[in-house]
Amino acid sequence: MKIAFRSGAVISAAALTFALAACSPSNEATTESEAPEATQSAAAEGSETAEATAELSGNLQGAGASSQESGMDAWRAGFQNMYPDVTVGYDPVGSGGGIEQFLSGAVPFAGSDGLLEAGEYEQAVERCDGDGGAYHLPMYISPVAVIFNVEGVTSLNLDAATIAQIFDGVVTTWNDPAIADQNPDVELPDTTITVVHRSDSSGTSENFTDYLEQASDGAWGYEASKEFPETSAQRVGADGTSALVENVTATPGSIGYADASRAGSLGTVAIKVGEEYVPFSAEAAANIVAASPLSDEANGENDLAYAIDRTTTDSSAYPLTLVSYHIVCSQYDDENERALVTGFEKYVASPEGQAAAADAAGIAPLTDELSAQITEILDGIAANA
Repeated sequence: MKIAFRSGAVISAAALTFALAACSPSNEATTESEAPEATQSAAAEGSETAEATAELSGNLQGAGASSQESGMDAWRAGFQNMYPDVTVGYDPVGSGGGIEQFLSGAVPFAGSDGLLEAGEYEQAVERCDGDGGAYHLPMYISPVAVIFNVEGVTSLNLDAATIAQIFDGVVTTWNDPAIADQNPDVELPDTTITVVHRSDSSGTSENFTDYLEQASDGAWGYEASKEFPETSAQRVGADGTSALVENVTATPGSIGYADASRAGSLGTVAIKVGEEYVPFSAEAAANIVAASPLSDEANGENDLAYAIDRTTTDSSAYPLTLVSYHIVCSQYDDENERALVTGFEKYVASPEGQAAAADAAGIAPLTDELSAQITEILDGIAANA
């Protein structure tokens, strides 16, 4: 597959640090009289935008990735606080379910950890009331944690091949040499491993299996998919992120995968990258996105769909990272619906919205450049009157 690089759409660790610092309470706000002319101009523009959208009202419903649930709760609360006449709902039914509802016209936007497939892009042209089709807008960048429940063990080092063998049922006990050799200082039991996987159509599953397919040197014999494959592991399915985490928490000897914000007190895996074992972090997630291009299979320059490089040897990056998107139409046939979608998504992409989700879910905030790019795309979405 050919990959197209586009400028202005990647995240650097330095920019992430700046973004986090900018949100810190220790930074003193510049008064209007002290602000430079460009800042005052931007503030004036923001006031005009707020005035233009002050009359927003109505009911906006979305559906999709359960990984976004904590972030979405923060976004909904923040936006509804700004616009009390708007009600925002979100059904965390999973990426596949969200895409299905979006394509059927049941909701005007979907949250998804995975990308539209070729046939779904084609369906989106008809669903979106014109030739423009749909766009992916990256809103939620977060590591995926490999979580486990082994008494007395809080962290493990594992390479991608071993993780693949565990989830495929080749490695079946916690004291197997494949695990023990990478963790010589950890006392591991002979407990049988129970794999907990998503039973619904899940973008988190797609990201996880994509990582295993790319990084395991052939140990994972399945293609990346939203549907977890029929492996020979002792396993149990769970519908949604919350159910998966609950199953791992309730099942001694189990292992699973989930958005890192939901790992809680469960044990977590540091994955091998190059010669080092890298624990998940927002910064390491940002670094892998910075190293990844956008796919040339995307729907034009406004469709910001990433092709994550899972095989990096840069130990400052965490390749098991999901970029979760909001999928929106390039145009809508109702002006109020268009205004609600674009108004909400501008808030989500804004520094304020990203800071709210970082506090609630530990995401890696978008850079100012990417936030501005998304806002420009949203400004171009039209109503097909």
